[in-house]
Amino acid sequence: FWVLCTGGFLLLLLYWMPEWCVKATCSRTTVREAEVVLLQSTVSHCPRYYGRNHSGYFSNYFIFSHQFIRYFTLHSTKYYWNDEVQNFEFKHCLILSHRRLFFGVNEIAVKVPSVFKLLIKEVLNPFYIFQLFSVILWSADEYYYYAVAIVFMSVISIATSLYTIKKQYVMLHDMVAAHSIVRVSVCRANNDIEEALSTDLVPGDVMVIPSNGTIMPCDAVLVSGTCIVNESMLTGESVPVTKTNLPNPGEGDKEGDGAYSMEEHKRHTLFCGTHIIQTRFYSGELVKAVVVRTGFSTAKGQLVRSILYPKPTDFKLYRDAYLFLLCLVAIAGIGFVYSIVLSIMNKVPAKTIIIESLDIITITVPPALPAAMTAGIVYAQRRLKRIGIFCISPQRINICGQLNLVCFDKTGTLTEDGLDLWGVQRVENGSFHLSEENAYKESLVKSQFVACMATCHSLTKIDGQLSGDPLDLKMFEATGWILEEATEEETSLHDRIMPTVVRPPKQLMPPEPVMSPEQDMELYDLSLAYEIGIVRQFPFSSALQRMCVVARLLGEKRMDAYLKGAPEVVASLCKKDTVPEDFADVLEDYTKQGFRVIALAHRRLESKLTWHKVQNVNRDQMEANMEFLGLIIMQNKLKAETAGVLEDLRRAHIRTVMVTGDNMLTAISVARDCGMIPPQDRVIIADALPSKDGQSAKINWRYADKPKTPHMSALFVRIPLSFNEKLYHFAMSGKSFAVISEHFQDVLQKLVLHGTVFARMAPDQKTQLIEALQSVDYFVGMCGDGANDCGALKRAHGGISLSELEASVASPFTSRTPNISCVPSLIREGRAALITSFCVFKFMALYSIIQYISVTLLYSILSNLGDFQFLFIDIAIILLIVFTMSLNPAWKELVSRRPPSGLISGPLLFSVLTQILICLGFQTIAFLWVRHQAWYDIWTPESDACNSSPHANFSPKHNSSEDDHNIKNYENTSLFYVSSFQYLIVAIVFSKGKPFRQPSYKNWPFVVSCIGLYIFLFFIMFYPVSTSFIQILIVCVPFEWRIALFFIIVVNAAVSVLAEGGIDLWGPKCLSWLCCRQRKVPKALYMHLAQELSVDPDWPPKPTTTTEANPPPPGNTPENCSSCQIMADS
Repeated sequence: FWVLCTGGFLLLLLYWMPEWCVKATCSRTTVREAEVVLLQSTVSHCPRYYGRNHSGYFSNYFIFSHQFIRYFTLHSTKYYWNDEVQNFEFKHCLILSHRRLFFGVNEIAVKVPSVFKLLIKEVLNPFYIFQLFSVILWSADEYYYYAVAIVFMSVISIATSLYTIKKQYVMLHDMVAAHSIVRVSVCRANNDIEEALSTDLVPGDVMVIPSNGTIMPCDAVLVSGTCIVNESMLTGESVPVTKTNLPNPGEGDKEGDGAYSMEEHKRHTLFCGTHIIQTRFYSGELVKAVVVRTGFSTAKGQLVRSILYPKPTDFKLYRDAYLFLLCLVAIAGIGFVYSIVLSIMNKVPAKTIIIESLDIITITVPPALPAAMTAGIVYAQRRLKRIGIFCISPQRINICGQLNLVCFDKTGTLTEDGLDLWGVQRVENGSFHLSEENAYKESLVKSQFVACMATCHSLTKIDGQLSGDPLDLKMFEATGWILEEATEEETSLHDRIMPTVVRPPKQLMPPEPVMSPEQDMELYDLSLAYEIGIVRQFPFSSALQRMCVVARLLGEKRMDAYLKGAPEVVASLCKKDTVPEDFADVLEDYTKQGFRVIALAHRRLESKLTWHKVQNVNRDQMEANMEFLGLIIMQNKLKAETAGVLEDLRRAHIRTVMVTGDNMLTAISVARDCGMIPPQDRVIIADALPSKDGQSAKINWRYADKPKTPHMSALFVRIPLSFNEKLYHFAMSGKSFAVISEHFQDVLQKLVLHGTVFARMAPDQKTQLIEALQSVDYFVGMCGDGANDCGALKRAHGGISLSELEASVASPFTSRTPNISCVPSLIREGRAALITSFCVFKFMALYSIIQYISVTLLYSILSNLGDFQFLFIDIAIILLIVFTMSLNPAWKELVSRRPPSGLISGPLLFSVLTQILICLGFQTIAFLWVRHQAWYDIWTPESDACNSSPHANFSPKHNSSEDDHNIKNYENTSLFYVSSFQYLIVAIVFSKGKPFRQPSYKNWPFVVSCIGLYIFLFFIMFYPVSTSFIQILIVCVPFEWRIALFFIIVVNAAVSVLAEGGIDLWGPKCLSWLCCRQRKVPKALYMHLAQELSVDPDWPPKPTTTTEANPPPPGNTPENCSSCQIMADS
């Protein structure tokens, strides 16, 4: 009934507001009995979802063990009912015999909607419904030309939108569909091998990995053999990774104990979408992997889900735009009531009252607003593309204009990707030798130091070329040794016996002794051979910060363990007497110079350890009581552009932060070298220790080094930040960051305010840091090379990847230029696009108000603008101006001033209101003044007020239809002239240039459009012509009145320009003066914290002090109890 009464509008309203639909059609019940569910997003500004649109009704069920299993699907993920928790939850593993029912088909299905579905969804947008209403109304009022023009614009807009959306779906579908369905071999009962399609795989299946490689169709854990994998799709790194089989429980390895975890057992897991380059197996055993996740649950599936269902970006500009439109609607409401009252008083027919009162609503909401707002972003996207920056999320361009902090990865981003061997420093008898340039010496060829360099790596040969981690590659190449791998035929005959062998080149070996005649040739060759076989490898673990191998020298019975890793970690695993006393000083000296230091260690294993026992030995047992061998010093040079770009960002008051997985002191040194930390600033290291043995968690504070005092001849230019000089920086490791996040929430916000170096950070910790910075109201950018930065790149307001691999799908921006020079370019374009959005929005708002004022004044005399006048204004003036005023390119350099983040700000609102009042004033003057002219009379087709040639008059027959609507009159013509010039005046006034965009005079399409329109308007104003086109726009007026109109227009332009200039010049100063008088608290939390810390005598913490977390009261978790106390060390 109500649907019929509202003409179907109620259905549309319920479609737009699903929450109302659920409440109107359903009654509240328990979750267990629910048939429709209403889901609220945890993100405050996100919409609610309900059954029909996103989750499906609970007719989704199947019978299992004589009971109904109920579930719903949200964002391609199924949630099943769990009786134990009395709620729906996401399950990974269920009963094996019914896996297919629970998990469904193994595919990442990106369905490309049909054009018809997309069209219906697009057309039902509230904006287009409003357009449809407007077109019907205009047609009823015989404004056919304008209605057709709006329909034409809407059709183009819808077609463009459909094409873009369809193209994005097709691109994503093609990316996902490539290699998504392959034939696989599955191991069934009794070890039978069965061929099947990858879509039939379910968790628990055992698949056989082919020896010639494949694209993984699911996430699986390796249970036998090893694989070399290219994980660039996930990590952005094209360096092949070696995956080993999962240790069996009871083998003595801690990894084998406990449940499988994808995060902990990452180096045993083959991820969906990654490329298996080659496999290696032993004793004829097939390389097998157990399927653990399928479809959208896989790593690739989650990546696709994040693209299909992105987290909405809450930007103040868009929220303010809706508020602004509501204000326009309110103004329209006033005009609506005014027109009804006026029409009733003048006894206007009911049909005319309805049409004209509704028409004033359509005038105040500009039809071209969405297209106009999008134009600036599209132009910015094209400019970014020209400089090699590609964007998959255009709306983020505006947000990049607000960035005030940028996080940088170190290796490959700030510094060169490759490492060079600077030198080695060996240790013998517990003391360091002098540093040496390389280890390629005959005297060292048989030393344990060189043997460790030659064996302790994860290198492999692919198509005859050495491949692996760049650090391992440089280290191995420095020895000059040769690596040989066993062939498939050899590995199939042996049980993991020496699959990889390394040996020195013949030129490094001592001269061969002469062979006696009685010696056997084979025994002679064996005695001369110096080869080391790698028996077992413990791959590098970022959590342990080390790797280890077990090797055996040919002809030796006992085996050796070689260890390589972070110097602090390696030294802690060595015998005390083998570590030099000055180890810490030497290490600190190297790291301060920015070198990357790797430590080596060795241990002679017991003779009782046989081949088979070594395969089952615990890693912790192997990596104990080692002998310290020395240090390898690697050099990682800064990229040429790094220092200059960071200086530009610093001058623009944009904070820079380093987030790296490298050593703390190395990171601090690089930060000083590149100017991220000025020479005279102090660096305070926060060493946080977790709670242990009943003791509270604590933070030990210490200075990294004494800052340098700059010479008078070369003073470092200081730029003061928000409130006080930032003369100190915090640095911390990933472990400290984790402890502080858990136990010191209040301290964490203070630390991120001045935190500059975050070292040894895990990928998830990088994401947590981005969130911590965002929590204090920073607009955060992230720049990384794609390796381990994907999460942070996605979470940041503006993430830019320097990798062009598939991982760049996760990042809103991807740069073809492999250095950070793209960051200032992106921010500049973002600022230009943001200012363009403000200019366009202000202009479109003024366009609506100017037209609203004209129509309201004309309504008072029962007149209106003509159909062709509306058409000329909306098409010839507005569209032409709005699409050309957005073409201003970005300003050539970054400035310290930032553009406002929203429309609801003092200067912006004052600017708009001032221009509205000016336009209202001058239109009113023209409207009233023309009626007081001596020649003024009610216009008729026979009127000859201008005393021009007879052809200026019009025949009554030709204009009878025009007279019926009272379109042609002197008031109409006067307001048409004044308002047409007002559109151009506000366009020029609002089209701002420096400091965020190039000046408008450099935007030649805009300049040409303005000049052309000015010439045309002045021409028709001063030169009466008889063409029918001009006659349907205006009526003829005396020459002296044209001079008066010209005077009104010139004064209007002068007042508008002066008012806007005064607001630009004095607005911010007046606003800051008012804020100071009212002692207004800064809106951004980081600025508020900076104010508080500037007057806190205990901040920053003094060196050699400790901050302890107070033990939490009973029932409170550590996260909820962040109070702490500071004590001085004795």
